[in-house]
Amino acid sequence: MTIQFSVATRNARLDAIETTIGTSAVLKIRTGAQPASCASADSGTVLATVNCPSDYLAAASSGSKAKSGTWEDTAADAAGTAAHFRLYRSDGTTCEVQGSVTATGGGGDMTLDNTVLAVGQDFIITGFTLTDGNA
Repeated sequence: MTIQFSVATRNARLDAIETTIGTSAVLKIRTGAQPASCASADSGTVLATVNCPSDYLAAASSGSKAKSGTWEDTAADAAGTAAHFRLYRSDGTTCEVQGSVTATGGGGDMTLDNTVLAVGQDFIITGFTLTDGNA
């Protein structure tokens, strides 16, 4: 038998993620493979650090929660190919969410308009949605 949750419960679980992280989330785009878990040490080179908008995720609806507002960086910190991200609390060191990065349409957990970054390059995070399981 599989446990199932109502849409209201799934939405509440998703909204709790933004509450836990706080209103000043820090996103770091990195090279290389993502660590085994958020509890593992950072890996890869930080290509860009983005201070997310104050209300960076829309309210959960139908069991999913998408980015809200414009997530962009006007100057990448290093050159390389984006492969994973980590979303931290405002301290920039407490990882709460991590996942893969691909170009728009590539199927990653987060998508960018361009994954090959040069120092000082602008880029936009085009997609990021959390979907709760147990439907």
